[in-house]
Amino acid sequence: MLEPQMMMDSEGRGSGMDICDVNGVSLGVEELGGADAPLVLCLGAPTMLSWSDALCVQLAAQGRHVVRCDLRDAGASSHGDLESPDYTLRDLAADAAELARAFDGRPAHLAGIGISGMVAQVAALDHPDAFSALTLIGTRPVAPGPVDEDLPDHDQATMGSLFTRPQPDWSDGDEAAEFMAEGARILGDDPAEARDVAAGIWERTQGDDPESYRADQLGMVFSRLDCRPRWRERLPQLRVATLVVHGRRDPFFPVGNAEALAREIPGTRLLTLENAARAVPAADVPEVVGAMAAL
Repeated sequence: MLEPQMMMDSEGRGSGMDICDVNGVSLGVEELGGADAPLVLCLGAPTMLSWSDALCVQLAAQGRHVVRCDLRDAGASSHGDLESPDYTLRDLAADAAELARAFDGRPAHLAGIGISGMVAQVAALDHPDAFSALTLIGTRPVAPGPVDEDLPDHDQATMGSLFTRPQPDWSDGDEAAEFMAEGARILGDDPAEARDVAAGIWERTQGDDPESYRADQLGMVFSRLDCRPRWRERLPQLRVATLVVHGRRDPFFPVGNAEALAREIPGTRLLTLENAARAVPAADVPEVVGAMAAL
C-alpha cells in the first residue's frame, strides 16, 4: 500500500501532487482526506482538474480519502505518442484498478466524469473485486464514435458552433484558456470557471509543443484509443452501488444517455441536475457530494 504523502492543509485543500507507478506507467495523483477513510478514486477526463477543488474538498470532509488522478498522456502522467497511443481503453481500466489497490486494500468507490466515465464502467466490469461503488458523471454507455440508434447523439447545432471555431495558439496559456471558456459558454457551462480550470491544466502540461497543450485541454488522445470490445451489453452484470449524475441541458451527451445507464446497471440511482449542462455547477456540488457519500 502506498504511504499517503498529500493530506489536507489548514484550508481543506490537498497539500501537493505526486506520481504513482502502477501497471507499468506513472500517474499523476493528488490526495485529500485521511488515508484510513474509505477511498474514492476520481479519474481525470483526461486530467485530474476535471474534478473541481470544491467537490473533492467537500467529499473529503464527508470522511472520504479522495484521490484524483491524471490519465495516461495527460497532466503529470506518463506520456507517449499522442498521435498513436500504444494502449487501449481496457489498459486505462486496469490502471484504475491497480491504483485503487495501491492506495487501499479494500474495494474502492470509483468515479469517472465524461470520458473517464467510460473508463470507470469498463474498470468495474473487468475488475469487480477492486470496486464497491461507482459514480458516473456526464457520460454514456458506448465509446467515442457512432452512437447506438437508441441513444441521443450530440446536438448538431451546438457541435457546429463548438468545432468550427478557429483554433488558438495552444502554447499561449491565455489564448488556450479563452478558447476553453468560449467552448464552455457554447455548451451552457460557466465560462469563468472553465477559464480557471483551463489555466490550471495549461500550467501542468508536460512539454512545450502545441499538440501537448491541446491534448490536455481537449482529451484528443482518448478519441484515438482502441475502445473495443463493446461493454454496454455487459452493464447488467454490474453488482456495485451506482450513481449516475447528468445535466438536463447537456448538449454533448444528452440526458438520454444517463437514463440508459440507469436502466441497464441494476439498482442505479439517477441524479439529474436540472440547471446543468456538461459541468457540475458550483451550486450543485453539495448535492452531488451528498449522493456520492451515500454510496
